[in-house]
Amino acid sequence: MKIFIKNAEIINESRRFTGAVFIENDTIKAVYDGIYPENVIEEVDEVIDATGMWLIPGIIDDQVHFREPGLTHKADIHSESAAAVAGGVTSFMDMPNTIPQTTTIDVLNRRFDRAAETSLANYTFYMGANNENLDQLKKIDTHRVGGVKVFMGSSTGNMLVDDRKILERIFAEIPAVIAVHCEKEEIIRSNREYYTKRFGEDLPIMFHPLIRSAEACYASSAQAVELASKYDTRLHILHLSTARELSLFEDKPLEEKRITAEVCVHHLYFDDNDYAAYGNKIKWNPAIKTTGDRLALINAVKKNKIDVIATDHAPHLWCEKEGSCLKAASGGPLIQFSLLTMIEKVLEGDLSIETIVEKMCHAPARLFGIEKRGFIRPGYFADLVLINPGKKCKVTSDIILSKCGWSPFEGHTFPVTVDTTFVNGIKAYQNGVVNRACRGRELEFKG
Repeated sequence: MKIFIKNAEIINESRRFTGAVFIENDTIKAVYDGIYPENVIEEVDEVIDATGMWLIPGIIDDQVHFREPGLTHKADIHSESAAAVAGGVTSFMDMPNTIPQTTTIDVLNRRFDRAAETSLANYTFYMGANNENLDQLKKIDTHRVGGVKVFMGSSTGNMLVDDRKILERIFAEIPAVIAVHCEKEEIIRSNREYYTKRFGEDLPIMFHPLIRSAEACYASSAQAVELASKYDTRLHILHLSTARELSLFEDKPLEEKRITAEVCVHHLYFDDNDYAAYGNKIKWNPAIKTTGDRLALINAVKKNKIDVIATDHAPHLWCEKEGSCLKAASGGPLIQFSLLTMIEKVLEGDLSIETIVEKMCHAPARLFGIEKRGFIRPGYFADLVLINPGKKCKVTSDIILSKCGWSPFEGHTFPVTVDTTFVNGIKAYQNGVVNRACRGRELEFKG
């Protein structure tokens, strides 16, 4: 199949230009800046006139929880990959806190097999660390697996690694990227005891960022950086949420870093003033914190202290999100509207579209060494997204594709919409319709 996309405003590698892209089967055959040879169109099967539209590389989300196996009542690979392609996400990296946990090679392989059967987007899975599975971590194929996930703070799934000797060995002996969830358990426990003694167990959501505090995040992130510096570990700290943590990172090019950082869309979009309106819909671990933290995170994205923007897409049924801040589940569905959320911040003047493409497309590919994805380049896989900046998107229940059936953005109108998403040259999503016959592929890594 040969497809020619013409007259698009292409946003790629810090440039914006009107041009065209020639797709042949699963690959980008050519990229044209401005004028293209007219005879090229004669040999294609379909011409797409993208006048007025933006064309960007497919988004690579380096942190999702698609819940399969074991938690498929709330999400599965098929449902959440459908939400992904509807949001312009063409590749995802799925987390290990499943049932059973992805802490053995056998479970890991079964997850790859399942994704091959059902995923609409390209995929890989993190291997999860615990206090007993160092031998399994050493067996991972780094050409197939993007990284090892270490919970240095407890979250959904109870995979806390709290044995200092094991942490030391993971940082010293595992050659893969070590991706960490950082919250200091002792500080969280102390905060929880303090607030429940004063105010009882039925604490409202506003206590969540006080219990899972900025101090808890900084102490854990600092420990991770200390270990990585000691052992020259390739460390990636997930979902930064505080201004103070930014002092741990350097504002230099990604290729020069051994320690990198990610921020999630909800920490760039919401702050603690929003708890009154959104309640448990915006309860995540780490918690959404102050306006000052949010603005500092945005500034750090612009200054390259933060390398990647992701979602931490983590669906729960709404009944699981109800109750006090100590009982309601942490996490929520974000992947379908993550790109629209960030473009809204672009149109508000907080970030540039070139920065969004860098942090959501290019940087994940470079950071993890993903082969031939994340850029609009000849010879790369045709993972592409057409965005219509002239058409608004109102989030209503009937367009939500995550299996849990709700979104924190329900009722909100975004100023732009995702028109078409290509996965390996196939239209996985177009004009509100998901191509459920589309199948993604395993991501390949340089290792």
